[in-house]
Amino acid sequence: MRKYINLFDITQKVDYKTEILSGLTVALALIPEAVSFALIAGLHPLNGLYAAFILGLISSIFGGRPAMISGATAAVAVVIAPLVKSHGVDYVFATVILAGIFQLIAGFARLGKFMRLVPIPAILGFMNGIGILIFLAQVNQFKDASGNWLSGSPFFIYLGLVVLTILIIWFLPKLTKAVPSSLVAILTVFAIVFFAGIETKTVGAIAGGFPKIHIPTVPFSFETLQVIFPYAVIFAGVGLIQSLLSLTILDEITQTKGRSNKEAIAQGTGNILAGFISAMGGAGMLGQSLININSGARARLSGIIGACMLLVFVMFGSNFISIIPMAALTGVMIMVAFGTFKWATLRMVNKMPKQDVFIVLTVTLITVLMKNLALAVFVGVIISALVFAWESAKRIRARKFIDDKGVKHYEIYGPLFFGSTSSFQDKFDIANDPNEVIIDFAESRVADMSAIEALNKLTERYQKVGKKIHLKHLSSDCKVLLKNAEEIIEVNVLEDPTYKVAIE
Repeated sequence: MRKYINLFDITQKVDYKTEILSGLTVALALIPEAVSFALIAGLHPLNGLYAAFILGLISSIFGGRPAMISGATAAVAVVIAPLVKSHGVDYVFATVILAGIFQLIAGFARLGKFMRLVPIPAILGFMNGIGILIFLAQVNQFKDASGNWLSGSPFFIYLGLVVLTILIIWFLPKLTKAVPSSLVAILTVFAIVFFAGIETKTVGAIAGGFPKIHIPTVPFSFETLQVIFPYAVIFAGVGLIQSLLSLTILDEITQTKGRSNKEAIAQGTGNILAGFISAMGGAGMLGQSLININSGARARLSGIIGACMLLVFVMFGSNFISIIPMAALTGVMIMVAFGTFKWATLRMVNKMPKQDVFIVLTVTLITVLMKNLALAVFVGVIISALVFAWESAKRIRARKFIDDKGVKHYEIYGPLFFGSTSSFQDKFDIANDPNEVIIDFAESRVADMSAIEALNKLTERYQKVGKKIHLKHLSSDCKVLLKNAEEIIEVNVLEDPTYKVAIE
């Protein structure tokens, strides 16, 4: 029986020292981003910290691969931010629960495999859009509590602290990677502000404690469902895309195989629980997962330790979290934005196919302008599919010859589907063909109903001029579907391929 909790799989070699230390590092690294993402969404920092705890714990125990870290993410924050402004936090928690249900359904329906249908250009555009949105969100941090732009000394102090944070995060990894650079940057800026008595914005009061059960106080009505349903769908889609993308990348790094459907179930469970403890929900976190992997973690213990220690920090260190300078978190998030944006796409513009460049730009623009991440990825997939269909349609060809009996042969190469039916029919010279014609599909594939209809029309055209046409190497499925031409269809059973026609 396959083990579901690898922590207790005695066949797995676990370095407990490495796992515990990696978990502590992850817990510290989760704090600044969880707080920052909550603020981006317009929520209380505790909403982000609780999300990091519950998502991290559930995904570490039940998720699709060991050592993967989950928590509050930028993509999720961007999705729910408009809902926070328009309807308030309880609608957000209801949305998180519904999104978790959708993710559970996706996992049990084994839809994780469809992640492979998301093309790289769409993913790159998605990441670029997220990076831009995160960066733009930090611009608003240069405003005071009244919503007015900072000016004079407060502005330059805030800007200076942000720049200092960025410089530490940028240069510290060049010296050592023993500790997270973002954590060092926050502690350094905090020390400067605290000991120098600098007046600047801070996170604010956080009454940290063990999360309590909270049922969202929203009307249980169809109107509420109308409000939260679109956000829940986008939340679920974006969360799964981000989680399964992170899982795929970690698979490549560790040369192991994760389980996408199991991860979807874990993410769904975590988000349902998150909605009931006043947490903003989340998804898989590639950055924290890489920190964990690079620290040597390979088992589930590191993620469990990280989640539990984060809760300990929240319960007993909330006073410290509340006086963290906002400038430090702004600097951290600017670096997250720069790290999220795929700068390689700018260098590869002249090297990538034009259609891929178009997809990257389209997905990026939809993400930034409409703030609809699921729609952006969906559009990217559709454009990629259409481009592929167009390119495939151009590849259908026919080899023509007349045998010694005067029968003309058309040997078809390439798939026959909705995109290639027009080119397929143009290849036949019905008026000048002999009375008997054979169309051989040994090197082709009849892929859909559009292809079936094209064959129907072709056989009818030959029949109208009194000529006989034979279709060879079609499956029995085709013979059933070609009802209009079944009297003149000749199926070579001995040479018939074993494929089935896609009719649904």
